[in-house]
Amino acid sequence: MTSRSQLPSVLLVGCGKMGSAMFEGWLKHGLKPSVVLERHQSITLPDPHKQAETVADIAPDFTPDVIILAVKPQMADDILPELAQRFPSATLLSVMAGRTIDSLARHYQQTSSEVTPTIIRAMPNTPCAIGAGVTGLYAPPHATDTQKNECDRLLRSVGETVWVESEDLINAVTAVSGSGPAYAFLLAELMEKAGIAEGLTPETARKLARRTVYGAGALLNDSDLDSAELRTRVTSPGGTTAAALNVLMAPDAWPTAVPKAIAAAVKRAEELST
Repeated sequence: MTSRSQLPSVLLVGCGKMGSAMFEGWLKHGLKPSVVLERHQSITLPDPHKQAETVADIAPDFTPDVIILAVKPQMADDILPELAQRFPSATLLSVMAGRTIDSLARHYQQTSSEVTPTIIRAMPNTPCAIGAGVTGLYAPPHATDTQKNECDRLLRSVGETVWVESEDLINAVTAVSGSGPAYAFLLAELMEKAGIAEGLTPETARKLARRTVYGAGALLNDSDLDSAELRTRVTSPGGTTAAALNVLMAPDAWPTAVPKAIAAAVKRAEELST
């Protein structure tokens, strides 16, 4: 008998960085028998989970609760008709940047036009691998509560979830949190390099930078205070932190660069939309 605590069974289509990060997190929480569809690399999976290289390789008696689309956006069109033929009424959860529900539905219905698939869009981030992710989701009006709850359960098991009211807001989610870990990694990278330039050993600069970014993030996550208030509380007037912030908060520095970076990511997501 299946444990109620187990997550829904999935067919994970694509096991790249994001797909593997999510699947790694799901395995830690107990996952109903699932299949990873990946033709480009061999993956070691614990029983009873299986890998398939093609849709035809999937066991005839396997029907997933949710199909996760985690391939590169330009690769989806080749696999969607095959999935539609095998699983015509499936719930699809797309974690691909840019691909709209309408474009995915058109390709999914090529071989099963009488069925309207339910496609939910999501944008997780790679900290899902350690249970610290955050995912924005959007569901079309015809999605049922059961379908939304299954997708939410999967993604809440690897972090936090937020639902947005319109599909176009997924591009903003992508820019803020989907790409966001790279911004934090860049900050740590630059802090490390600056520490070395000031005379610290590479090992010391690396540890100081990484633990500072980690600790500040944990403190921010655990606090009810606004981020601006937390910043103010560690900034003594005329002190070292204030001296650094005078540079970072100059009109042509972070207050300009960060919004421009977010806007550039949103624009690129819109360009990728099909």
